[in-house]
Amino acid sequence: MLAYCGLTCDSCPIHLATIEPDESHQQSIRVSIAEQCTTYYGLNFKPEDINDCDGCCSATGRLFLGCSKCEIRKCAILRDIENCGYCKDYACDRLKEHFVLDPSAHSSLEEIRSRLG
Repeated sequence: MLAYCGLTCDSCPIHLATIEPDESHQQSIRVSIAEQCTTYYGLNFKPEDINDCDGCCSATGRLFLGCSKCEIRKCAILRDIENCGYCKDYACDRLKEHFVLDPSAHSSLEEIRSRLG
């Protein structure tokens, strides 16, 4: 699963917490995520704010609070594209800012772009 911005949902700690069957381990993951949100993104989340997420492209409706407010996600939905790698305006300034925090997302989208020719 690839998010609109290029993040790989299968390795996302929020998604991993969602699918973690052990409630104790799930809670420790959520504590770590809340700390990371504060440190890296300046978002003041508490562990209880880290809700279940099936990925920002998922049709199930379970979406992380931060993803539901994501401007990259909103843009991709409005443009009706699978992910930002398919966008005619790739890479926009907002996406470039995202790549600074998540270089692996950049790599994922660059791989898609290389296949498009």
